[in-house]
Amino acid sequence: MCFEIKMVNLQGKDKSKFVSNMFNRISGRYDLLNTIMTAGMHYSWRKKATKYLKKSETGMFLDVATGTGDFAFEILNQKIANKVVGLDFSVEMLNIGQIKSEKRNFDKKFVPVVADAHELPFADNSFESITIGFGVRNFVDLSTALEELLRVLVPGGNLVILEIVKPEGKIMSRLFPLYFEKITPRIGSIFAGDREAYTYLPQSVSNFLTSTQLAVLMTKKGFKKPVVKKLAFGTVAIVVGQKNE
Repeated sequence: MCFEIKMVNLQGKDKSKFVSNMFNRISGRYDLLNTIMTAGMHYSWRKKATKYLKKSETGMFLDVATGTGDFAFEILNQKIANKVVGLDFSVEMLNIGQIKSEKRNFDKKFVPVVADAHELPFADNSFESITIGFGVRNFVDLSTALEELLRVLVPGGNLVILEIVKPEGKIMSRLFPLYFEKITPRIGSIFAGDREAYTYLPQSVSNFLTSTQLAVLMTKKGFKKPVVKKLAFGTVAIVVGQKNE
């Protein structure tokens, strides 16, 4: 119990360091675990999320918390963008993403960048669209990160967030935590050999927002009337916000 409380209370640089180290450790098994825990549904969720992106043959897209690059590759597969910058603060995850991009012949279209979402190393109005798949829960300061994302997005561009969220329905709000808190750490222990990382995962969800709360926060930070699309009985959501033109 003390171990769990310690992780829940992680803040600021402590949380950032913990999360970065965690993803570096599990990078080699990350894709496998994603597929096991979502029964392969994470692929279809990304495809649904890309429907909210505006196709651009010349513009640059940004995929924040890109991990091993799956969201970026889905965008490139569908030819929604010609080039995607994949940003992450986990070097090991990006290394795997780079290898995957070469196997898919996307090495000239996928640009890996090691950086922090709270301090993006890009000029204002740099990207036609921005995506984040299963990453905003790990932000140390979501408000600051949203301000940075808005800054580098072109006027009229979309921010598309795909995230595991706290379900709002009475039944799923009770059942989902039971599955996530009891089963997920065991799966992580068996397939990744890292129970700690997959104990953090359900805690990060329980400490995060509902999709409605995320949409409200995005509005406060300057995004136009976000659209919310709930998936998987409300445990996953696509939240889309647009920068004013």
